[in-house]
Amino acid sequence: MKVTIEELEAYLYEQYGDRPKGADQGLFMKLVEEIGEVAEILNQRSGGKAVDVDDLDAELGKELADVIHYAIAIAAVNKLDLNKIILSKDKEASVKYRRVVNLEDFVIIKRTDDTQ
Repeated sequence: MKVTIEELEAYLYEQYGDRPKGADQGLFMKLVEEIGEVAEILNQRSGGKAVDVDDLDAELGKELADVIHYAIAIAAVNKLDLNKIILSKDKEASVKYRRVVNLEDFVIIKRTDDTQ
């Protein structure tokens, strides 16, 4: 199963959206904590820290999922349309860095190729 950004935002809004104003600060603290855990795993993978788990790839995936969870939760409780923002920001970056294909074009091409 694939989940869209919009679906995840709606789900996370249901989980966190009724909290009092300023509750997104708690979500931000969790986000920072999860980023720290990603940093720890990357440090272990590069040999900079002793490895204390068997499957670093699996752990990295779990921690990145947590980072995405909290980042999108912050967007959801603030009623931000991340899909729209991501596409717009990527278009700006594509112009700035002179990329031939931006994210929106890439998705259109990929979806066209997948249907043929």
